[in-house]
Amino acid sequence: MDESTHSKLINENQVIAVEDLNIKGMLKNHKLAKSISSVARSKFFETLEYKAEWYGRKVIKVPTIYPSSQTCSKCRYKNPLVKNLSVREWECPCCHARHDRDLNASVNILNKGLSVA
Repeated sequence: MDESTHSKLINENQVIAVEDLNIKGMLKNHKLAKSISSVARSKFFETLEYKAEWYGRKVIKVPTIYPSSQTCSKCRYKNPLVKNLSVREWECPCCHARHDRDLNASVNILNKGLSVA
C-alpha cells in the first residue's frame, strides 16, 4: 500500500478498527506463511498508527482472540462450526443471514472497535 492509501484512510475516518494479528505466530503455520507478508503488514500498521496520531485519529486494535469470523454480525450468534479457515461462506443457524467469512469479520471488528472507542 502506498502513502495515499494511508492518507485516504486517515482523512475519511475518525476511528479505524483493526484486528491485532500475531503475524509472527501466523508465520509459524506453513500453510499461512506463504500468503502473509509480515514486513508489509507491519509497515502498513506502523504507518497507519503514526498518521492517525499525527492527525488526531484513533486506531483501535481488536484482540485477535475475538471470534470475528465466527460471530454472526446480524444476531451475534457464535457459530463454532466455522472455526475452520476453509469455510469461506456460511449461514447463521439462528437468523439465517448468509456471510462471507472476511466481510462478516470486518463488520464485527469495526463494531467491536467502535464499542470501545
